[in-house]
Amino acid sequence: MAARTTRKSVIFSNPFILSGLDEILPSGIYEVETDEELMEGLSFQAYRRVLTVIQLPSSSGNPLLTRAFTVDPDDLDAAISRDQKAISSTA
Repeated sequence: MAARTTRKSVIFSNPFILSGLDEILPSGIYEVETDEELMEGLSFQAYRRVLTVIQLPSSSGNPLLTRAFTVDPDDLDAAISRDQKAISSTA
């Protein structure tokens, strides 16, 4: 089965939270990777998202270490939306 991975950077201007984590994450730039697989049997090419991972700073505070967290894409989108609303309400 054919698969693809897309990468993007997400900027949070404010501290934020994600479901499944018991911590508040600091503002900053976060790398997000999404794995998708080709849906077979269709008359057109379409992909289904199977995994979304965000790279988080290490809980030890060491800037050279990171940790990967599997995140619900809808939860990530909601966190991004909350951050953008917070920015626009202070402008």
